[in-house]
Amino acid sequence: MTKTEPKRIYLSPPSMLGNEKEMLIDAFESNWIAPLGPHVNAFENEFAQAVDVKYAAALSSGTAALHLALLIAGVKPEDEVLTSSFTFVATTNAIKYVGAHPVFIDSDQATWNMDPNLLEEELKDCRKKGRLPAAVLVVDIVGQCANYDAITRICNEYEVPLIEDAAEALGAKYHDNPAGKFGVIGCFSFNGNKIITTSGGGMLVTDNEEWAQQARHLATQAREPVPYYEHTKIGYNYRMSNLLAAVGRGQLAMLDTIVNKRRANFEYYQDALNALPGVTFMPEPEGHFSTRWLSCLLIDPKKFKATNEDIRLKLESENIESRPLWKPMHLQPVFSNCRKRGGSVSEALFAGGLSLPSGTDLSKEDLKRVTTIIRDR
Repeated sequence: MTKTEPKRIYLSPPSMLGNEKEMLIDAFESNWIAPLGPHVNAFENEFAQAVDVKYAAALSSGTAALHLALLIAGVKPEDEVLTSSFTFVATTNAIKYVGAHPVFIDSDQATWNMDPNLLEEELKDCRKKGRLPAAVLVVDIVGQCANYDAITRICNEYEVPLIEDAAEALGAKYHDNPAGKFGVIGCFSFNGNKIITTSGGGMLVTDNEEWAQQARHLATQAREPVPYYEHTKIGYNYRMSNLLAAVGRGQLAMLDTIVNKRRANFEYYQDALNALPGVTFMPEPEGHFSTRWLSCLLIDPKKFKATNEDIRLKLESENIESRPLWKPMHLQPVFSNCRKRGGSVSEALFAGGLSLPSGTDLSKEDLKRVTTIIRDR
């Protein structure tokens, strides 16, 4: 008799919990199919309210939001942009899209996000050399905000604009302020594995009305408001469709439920595994409220008697998806010639880190299955 393969448990699949289907049907039946439409306008307004900013522009991806954010902030070819090394590649790619040069800043142990002390050291050296960067692009990693008290103070002192990549952190808070509002521009992703999804999409948020209008203009091929097609700037096809915005509205309405479930997943893992030798979990410092988009742990192989890769392969053999933490950008071959400040913390996170299944629809049986395999390693 052939052995039945156990149910696949994915790392972070989408979850439709609310009235997404009804919203989508409404958009379909209204025949607002192409980019723009009433659901796009409503999604922008509702999202801006959710993250406590004045304006939002719905776009085709989080990467598009990052690209436009850098352009709008005035980053030009050959400029430098200080950014987090511990991140997904889209952050750094956007810097290269505008012809600028990324300078990588290591993480701190407390948040796993950009180290404010290293940021200050780099800015101090830049000032001595007579050339400050055009922007600082900070990433909120796996659902947790950076230390924005320190980072904002430092950026203000050096008069360098701060852009927040909150692609992974919708619903997170820092001292009760939502992720996405700490920079002059914030960027979000609605990819299929994110806290909320539109299947593909993103959002640029800002308190600057002119910048929001500029984002929408650039995202619609920079077409001038005349009856014929006229263009005075290079534009992009970056606007979100009305269909996807309808799904996003349904998802956004369930944000608190989704975040609470993700945090519950993390607490289950922590309770079940924290006592194992060599296992530690991503910290949540005082003043931080993480979404636990991904439940992340570190494994010390000497104490645990197995590596993170051993555990990943063991889970995969049982049809369970897990994933290493981000490989730092300064270790990526494509960015090997870029300057960096520090590096040992993010390298250690990559070497020992593992993201466990974190989906909103995980059952207690699913969580027990994952933790049992890890304990029985």
